Amino acid sequence: MSQEAVVSPQPTIQFRSDMTVELVRAAARDADVLFAARVSTAGEQSLDEIDADANRSIGLIHYLMRDRHGSPFEHNSMTFYVRAPIFVFREFMRHRIASYNEESGRYRELRPVFYLPGAERRLVQVGKAGHYTFESGTPEQHALVDAEIRFSCTQSYESYQRMLAGGVAREVARAVLPVTIYSSMYVTMNARSLMNFLSLRTHREDSRFPSYPQREIEMVAEKMEAFWTELMPLTHAAFDQNGRVAP
Repeated sequence: MSQEAVVSPQPTIQFRSDMTVELVRAAARDADVLFAARVSTAGEQSLDEIDADANRSIGLIHYLMRDRHGSPFEHNSMTFYVRAPIFVFREFMRHRIASYNEESGRYRELRPVFYLPGAERRLVQVGKAGHYTFESGTPEQHALVDAEIRFSCTQSYESYQRMLAGGVAREVARAVLPVTIYSSMYVTMNARSLMNFLSLRTHREDSRFPSYPQREIEMVAEKMEAFWTELMPLTHAAFDQNGRVAP
């Protein structure tokens, strides 16, 4: 009796418009800022501040933030899991004040999950470089973006699958994939590094130096900030009240 070859089903291509951010682990408290700062004047007695009530020292945290004494904000750590399109990661990794480990297209077959801007994504850039705004697109423009991204990503992933099926190495076959494909990484940073990231990758009109980030990386930054706010509420409040400038 003849046997038919078993053909693996093709993975279903998915499109999404959101970002995943999870706090994996953290050693970050407002009190960490206090003992680190007080060693400069108290020496070994600063050890008494390790478990201090940070609410009694809000003024010190604000002073450090206002006068940009940054190093006390480095004695903590947060590790985030992030899943986002590759083009977001390429912007993220311009911040060389964190540790990164990313999913590898050399060692695993990349899953067919692609970014498709949501209906609320502003599509039209108005103004010249360095001085512009984004405005909502027309229904026709949104339909065009939707159709072209779906077509391009589907075609490229099918090309990727054909090369893999033909025995081509993953590190070569991935060359056809667009930067809209989702990747995943762990990123570890301290509060000072995170404040630097947030000052550039979130848009707030009340910032001393307003930034105009690409919306997709801002979506990641907003989720990271929400976790940090819960961990270090006093430090976050001082950051906000002092113009969102990294110390």
